[in-house]
Amino acid sequence: MLKWMLNIFYSFPIRLLQLHLRSNLLLIGMWAFLITLITGIIGRKLGFQYLFLDPEYLNAVNFWSYFMIGLTFGGFLMTWNLTTYLLTAHHFPFLASLRNPFTKFCLNNLLLPILFLIFYVFAIIHFQLRFEGWTTEDILLQVIGLLTGMLTLLIFYFLYFHYTNQDISSYKKQIEARQNNTNTINPGRKDIDLEYIKMDANRWRVDNYFNEAFKFRPVRSVAHYDVIMLKQIFKQNHLNALIIQLLTMMGLFTLGSLMDYSLFRIPAAASIFIMLSVITAIIGAITYWFDTWRNTIIILTLIAINFFTSFQHLNYSNKAYGLNYEKQLAEYRYEKLQGICSAEQIKQDINSTIEILEHWKAKNSSEGKEKPKMVLMAVSGGGLRAASWTTNVIQNADSLSGGQLLNHTALITGASGGMLGAAYLREIYLRQQSDPNANLYASKHLENISKDMLNSIAFTLVSNDLFLPWTRFKVGQNTYRKDRGYIFEQQLNENTGNVLEKRLSDYYSPEKTAQIPLMFLTPSIVNDARRFIISPQPVSYMMIAPVGIEQQNSVEIDAVDFRRLFQEQEADSLLFTSALRMNATFPYIMPNVHLPSRPELEAVDAGFIDNYGILSITRFIQVFREWILQNTSGVVLMQISSSTKIDPITANENKGIIETIFNPIGIAGQLISLQEFEHDNSLGLLYDLLGPDYLHYVRFVYDPGKNNKLKASISFHLTNREKEVIREEIEVADNQKNLLRLVQLLQP
Repeated sequence: MLKWMLNIFYSFPIRLLQLHLRSNLLLIGMWAFLITLITGIIGRKLGFQYLFLDPEYLNAVNFWSYFMIGLTFGGFLMTWNLTTYLLTAHHFPFLASLRNPFTKFCLNNLLLPILFLIFYVFAIIHFQLRFEGWTTEDILLQVIGLLTGMLTLLIFYFLYFHYTNQDISSYKKQIEARQNNTNTINPGRKDIDLEYIKMDANRWRVDNYFNEAFKFRPVRSVAHYDVIMLKQIFKQNHLNALIIQLLTMMGLFTLGSLMDYSLFRIPAAASIFIMLSVITAIIGAITYWFDTWRNTIIILTLIAINFFTSFQHLNYSNKAYGLNYEKQLAEYRYEKLQGICSAEQIKQDINSTIEILEHWKAKNSSEGKEKPKMVLMAVSGGGLRAASWTTNVIQNADSLSGGQLLNHTALITGASGGMLGAAYLREIYLRQQSDPNANLYASKHLENISKDMLNSIAFTLVSNDLFLPWTRFKVGQNTYRKDRGYIFEQQLNENTGNVLEKRLSDYYSPEKTAQIPLMFLTPSIVNDARRFIISPQPVSYMMIAPVGIEQQNSVEIDAVDFRRLFQEQEADSLLFTSALRMNATFPYIMPNVHLPSRPELEAVDAGFIDNYGILSITRFIQVFREWILQNTSGVVLMQISSSTKIDPITANENKGIIETIFNPIGIAGQLISLQEFEHDNSLGLLYDLLGPDYLHYVRFVYDPGKNNKLKASISFHLTNREKEVIREEIEVADNQKNLLRLVQLLQP
């Protein structure tokens, strides 16, 4: 029994695992990171687990989507093997005495990958059976796709190494020729003394190993082999490993230029495997060349990258497409903002918007008819979940009201995904007025807005943005670089049939004549926490509370009329998709948008300041209160929210001392809850301004948790089951009750 246990303990797979735990924790961390993603420990609300469990490729989850995952997993697995071989092979000199040493190393280094693969396959089976309802045959086909993709790449790698790596039999005839060569590169780390490692007292003891037939074979002593010959074998094997890693990096770089072709937009999880392969290779290269200095080198490298990319020629930042970055930069200072929202300017802009409201009133009024009710629509952020939910609610509400919802809507505002859905339907509503074939209620619109966008973003991030983006494109006379911001807009246009492929100014006339509702996009400004107000109309009145005009310097300017600030930089030519992207720029997933100003401004997701659009609607009602009271019979504040109103209260007890230190910072994670409280205050203010009988608040909430259904993630990817739940959620009692109430409010 003891002998059997010792054989296991001193077997090559177990000894490799021990060495990794001692020296390669960063590399083992890659496997741990993947497990936390798949189990939802990290990124559950963002839906990272579904990227691995339900991957989508070319708008379908099937054999080929899993094949792509398997292919990139095989690449990650081989990068893991290549890197650990470079770093640890010198500890096991017996490898150099075997035929195909790298192959045998890989077979014995599969303990962690096999355990991960078993876990991954069972996770897929469990998810597809429980949540997606796939048949056993379909799930089997998916698993076969995963394994086939993995084996395809592994076979390619092993064939390459079989025909390029030489073993001891190739060197026996050349021993004498190599004995005079004393300048060979030592394997693994610099200054490795193989003669020292070969001694039993100093080597990592290994008694047996797996061969290609998966049979245990005893390890034989290599003490009698010439050190120079062993070094040459390792050197040649290492060189091939470095070549294949370099070719992989070059291939990835080349793929970045193919981002415009949907065939190359692989599943997002596949991009994560590729990214981890790149990180693994970089960690391995730094450790290989710098050994114990690796941490210092990594820190110095990051400092150097930060320093050199601060120079203009090496610095790349995402831009808003359509704006001119070659002209003189817009001055962004408080005095300039005061000039934009002067009392005279605000008065002109108010009168301009009143003209729009008069057109709106005329459209919704008739002889002997009561004054129309004004609908102000606020939609929340939340990725494709919010976009799909917003689309679903508007379609149902407008249909049930006989087309009166969008007719009565004067303003739409909000954040992120919700505004993607609202903007898409607003454009269809505009087209429907001149084209009877543009059916606002067609089911394809909900399908289109629900289509995956994350695959293209993740692929571009890994294959292009990790390097310095180099491919370019033109909008008018302006040139920009392609990155994940570009591919976001391309994918959005592809998903929606290119109907949003317009400039900001294209919406000026339809809004001016009240053919469509006004729309305010309100991305947050990183520099000073103000908001942009992006609209084709002049909206300086949105920059400051009305009291600030009547009493100078009583309150501070808290927003910026985007079109006015960047008038000289051709703001009217801004692509509407870029405006939508600025409004939906979730950090890291999407690049911050840098604007042509001095100092340079950065724009991020509107949800950081106002995830529901209530702040904008409150300001709008404050400004136009008198007109609203005189010309309407009431205001319907319609809120479409993709998150619950009341979250469960989390406990803070039973925390360790480290958690306690960081506990006060936890309030930063309650950003949305804090906004909810502020919005309730705003609603209270609106009731005071208009009166409780004049303001009608109707809220549509996506909350499948009440019915124990799967809640969709906040992501640019939705599974089929998540899409189905979003479609069903409009049927729940609370939402049906609010639909009926909304229809009754819009009746004359």
